[in-house]
This record gives sequence, C-alpha cells and structure tokens, in this order.
Amino acid sequence: MMGFLFLGKMIKFRINMKKKFYITTSIAYTNAPPHIGFALEAIQADVLARYHRLLGDNVFFLTGTDEHGSKIERAAKEAGKTPEQFTNEISEKFQNLKDALNISNNDFIRTTDRKRHWPTVERVWKQLLGKGDIYKKKYKGLYCVGCEAFVKEKDLVDGKCPNHQKEPEIIEEENYFFRLSEYSKQVKEEIEKGDIKIIPETRENEILSFIDQGIEDISVSRSKEKLKWGIPVPGDPDQIIYVWFEALLNYLYPKDRWPADVHCVGKDIFRFHALMWPAMLIALDLPRPKNILVHGFINVNGQKMSKSLGNIVDPFELVSKYGTDAVRYFLLREIPSTEDGDFTYEKFEERYNSDLARGLGNLVARVLKLTDGDNKPRIKNDGLKRKIEEIEKNYKNSLENFRFNDALAEIWELISVCDKYIEQKKPWETKDKEVICDLLYAISKISEFLQPFLPKTSEKILDQLKEKRGKSLFLRI
Repeated sequence: MMGFLFLGKMIKFRINMKKKFYITTSIAYTNAPPHIGFALEAIQADVLARYHRLLGDNVFFLTGTDEHGSKIERAAKEAGKTPEQFTNEISEKFQNLKDALNISNNDFIRTTDRKRHWPTVERVWKQLLGKGDIYKKKYKGLYCVGCEAFVKEKDLVDGKCPNHQKEPEIIEEENYFFRLSEYSKQVKEEIEKGDIKIIPETRENEILSFIDQGIEDISVSRSKEKLKWGIPVPGDPDQIIYVWFEALLNYLYPKDRWPADVHCVGKDIFRFHALMWPAMLIALDLPRPKNILVHGFINVNGQKMSKSLGNIVDPFELVSKYGTDAVRYFLLREIPSTEDGDFTYEKFEERYNSDLARGLGNLVARVLKLTDGDNKPRIKNDGLKRKIEEIEKNYKNSLENFRFNDALAEIWELISVCDKYIEQKKPWETKDKEVICDLLYAISKISEFLQPFLPKTSEKILDQLKEKRGKSLFLRI
C-alpha cells in the first residue's frame, strides 16, 4: 500500500514539474448560436493545446461564454424568452462544439456562474474600488449595443459603428469608471518591450497607435434602469457591472494557472484584451498574458456574415455533412491564421477532394497496399531522411509562430515528396522492402504531424499502420 502511495506522489510530482501552458479562447458572446468564426478560434486554440501536450507540457485549455449585457437582453426579448432561458440554450450550443469539432478544452466557464465567476468579479471590484482605481461620476457618451461599448465619434463611419453598421445610442447617466488612463502608458511599454506579445505585428502597431491618440477612463457600470441583466455592483445594487469588465475576469478562474500563455481572440475585440485587460491586471498587481493571438474575420463568398444577408455558416451543419476533421482542415489551411479569409462551399469541397481524399487518403492507401506485414517504419534513404527533417523543422517553426496554415502546408509538402518518391522508385514493381519501409516511416511522421490538427485522422492512420499491411483500403477522412 505504501508503495502505491509513493508512486502516486512521484507521478504527481512529475506532473507538477512539467512546464505550464495555459491557453484560452475569448469568451463567446451568447446573443446568437455559434458560427464558423468562433469555430475557427476554438480550433486554433485546440491545435496549440494539443501541440503543447505532445511536447509534454502541463496544459490547461479554457473556453466559455459571455452571457450578460444589453444585447443579450434584447435578443432574449425578441425570442420571447427570459435572458436566463436564452443564455442557457445558446451556451449549451457553444458547449456542444467540444464534441462537434473535437475540442480538447479542460474547462468551460459561464459568466452567469454564481459559484465560480461572480466571486472573482466581486473580489476584484472591491479591491480596485478600495485602491481608488474605480470611481463614480456622471457621463454622457455614444454607446454601441453591438459592441457593448462606448465609442468615440471619430471612430464612426458615416455616423455608424464600422463593425455593426448601426448608429450608437446617446447615453447619459452616473456610472463607475476605471482609471484606464492611469495604466495605458505602462501597457504600451510592456507591449513595446515584448512582455505582452501581440500577433500579428499589424495588430500590435494598431493598439500602440490607438494608445498614442490618448486614452480616457472607461465606464465600467450601467444604471440598473437601463440594464438589468448582469452582475450587480457590490454595495450599489442600482448599478450593473459593465459586461466587458467582468467577462475578462473569467480568465482568472483557474487560480493556479494564471498568467495565460496565449489568449486567442478575434480582431473585433482585441483592443479589450490588448489594452483594458492588461491595465486591469497592472492595477491588480497580477502578471499579464504572454501572447495575444488575433485572428481575422471569415467572409462568405466575399461578403461579411450577417443575419440580414442570410449567409451565416453553421459549423454543426458543416460537420454533419463533411466530418469533423474536414472542417478543421479547411478552417486551418484555407483561412490565414491572423488575417481575413473567405468561405464558400466550392472552396471547401475543392480542398476536401484534392487535399484529403486524393492527397492524404490516396497516399496512405497506396503505401499500405504495398506492405506485406513484415515491413516496419524506418528510414534508410538519406535524401528522404533529410527532406523529412527539413519539413519537421519548418513545421515546428510555423506552429511556434502560430502559422497554422503554413504548418499544414509543410505536411502536404511531405505528402507530395512521398508521391514523387513512389513514382521514382516504383515499389509496386521492384517490391523493394527498404523503399516500402522508408514510405511507412514517412507516413508515420505525417500521422505524428497531423495529431494537433486532425486528431481523428492521425489516429486512423496509426491504427491502419498497426493492422495487416496487405489489405487494400481507402482512407476515409
């Protein structure tokens, strides 16, 4: 019995000695069901989580839903439901992405969670209020319901919010404010020094330019008369805490995990993560996130996704039609990691057929058909070996620098190399066992490289490598 206890302690010690890696998605807003824009973000975060697990890191992957604010109230009312009923239904759909997209998150936290999220919010509010970093004053400004944020007139385009194409409302009330202006200079310095790294560099330049224009204190509450759905201000129940202030604190829930190694967010909300969030953390004397990875938008046939155009792409429908790994592959390969991309069903099916079915699937089937069961994956051809080593180096470099599409391109380069090797060596004629072993080794490496991206496909290839090699089979992704 003592031996088992000792072994358990040793295993726990080894786990604790692993390098920590904490990654999050943004907190998905529950005014509508998930679309492929958030699916892209969840998959990107999942790739990094899986990659770091393969490296042996102690990974914690958090995602969740942001469920307060006036936009939620209005959406619930339009649906004929209470905000609680509405957010319960929408949040469940976001949680269902875990199975649909094979997302390996360790936890899912909701901002309506009174046991886990609310106590953190209340504790932080009291701490900042006590320091004088939160104060109360009267304010009049332009408020965009779509952004759940006050906006400046200079940021409007033809009097409308550029993100939501709607005119903001004029809000005049007494609110609590956070002294954002007090900490913006330090945030800028930390970004410039690389203590907070923003990817891509264009987004870093954008936030630095934004700070240089001058930062004012930001409203962090709303009158309960105007907004009822949210967390009440401690000690002042007539005020509701601003949705963006309290939602960001969700990241602090796993106390032993902070700081985040990577926040994965969309470009429409990165200013909150790159300015307001670090400023809050400085005020709280907490470490800042190490990397903020900012992805772009997914357009559909060249147009922005919107309900009015009726072009919202449902990730659940895509998975139902094409399969999980096919959806993961398209979003990671076709959409540049940090830029806008375009979705069409024609592009999707072209990628599916050319890369997955005819490319990867055909190669695996050809090689497995050649083996007689005695062949083992090993490499003897020096030229092929060097090429695989070069591809592996480029693959890892791409992943370390968050270039998912480039990493996948390296895998498909190896597939192309294998196809050429087969045509050159003609193993179906020569029956050369060394050539077949070389190819089996290359396929095992392809499977290894695919693990963070297409986990089901990777597992399927490995299973087939373990089976009798003589069977003629076609890999179905």
